[in-house]
Amino acid sequence: MKVRLDDGAELFYRVDDFTDPWTKPETVVLHHGMAKNHKLWYAWIPIIARHYRVVRYDMRGMGQSSVPPQGYSWSLENYAKDLLGVLDKLELDRVHLIGETVGGTISMKFATLHQERLRSLTVCTSPTNFPKEDGDRAHNVHQLETEGTASWVASTISRRLDPQIVDPAYTRWYAEQMSVTSPHVVAAFSRYAPGVDLRPALKTVRTPTLVLAAANLQGEVLGDFRDASKVVPNGRQVVFPGVTGFIQHILPVPCARVWLDFVKSLPA
Repeated sequence: MKVRLDDGAELFYRVDDFTDPWTKPETVVLHHGMAKNHKLWYAWIPIIARHYRVVRYDMRGMGQSSVPPQGYSWSLENYAKDLLGVLDKLELDRVHLIGETVGGTISMKFATLHQERLRSLTVCTSPTNFPKEDGDRAHNVHQLETEGTASWVASTISRRLDPQIVDPAYTRWYAEQMSVTSPHVVAAFSRYAPGVDLRPALKTVRTPTLVLAAANLQGEVLGDFRDASKVVPNGRQVVFPGVTGFIQHILPVPCARVWLDFVKSLPA
């Protein structure tokens, strides 16, 4: 299914709901990260959709959603506006929001603007800020523009998925999902990101917030992804030791179970 936003963009989404038919479940919205799509959440669905109605959508420019032409402003503000549009068009008043990597950063930006729409916020390996000077990011932009998305994904996949833990077949599938994203989308956001710092605004967010992270990232190219739980007044953090990379994809089932425990601990 697709939702049409006010500016004409069409965003693909799907709903997973395996709750008991006589209940009225709360809704969870899953927000994927850069160059990904809704399919990357597949292992979370059996865990959380038994208890909650789950909406997962493809970000503008990715998956099965509209791809704007060159020159579009790929900003956190515009992505947060897209998220608000999805909630409004689907008539979702308040939701549990889970975002991963840059999708989590967008979710944090959304919380600074519209926390009244959130029951809870969860971010997975998501930076609160991006360094102004980042040689790796400049190299990534050059690689994207000269070699394409598949080359960029191939050179960065080992920092995303810990090769000591993840099935190689899963790694290949994951890379294939990312590689279909237009390189100008990723490059344009990479140019926008340096200097972004959400920490001052996050101090005003009262939404209960869970931060999930692996102990390490290779190269730390995402910026600071550890401090969100310290900045948000109602934040808590769960770090998975002995894992390097994107914990939400490396150990999705344990992450989903931690999330369930978190939400069940919140006041009714």
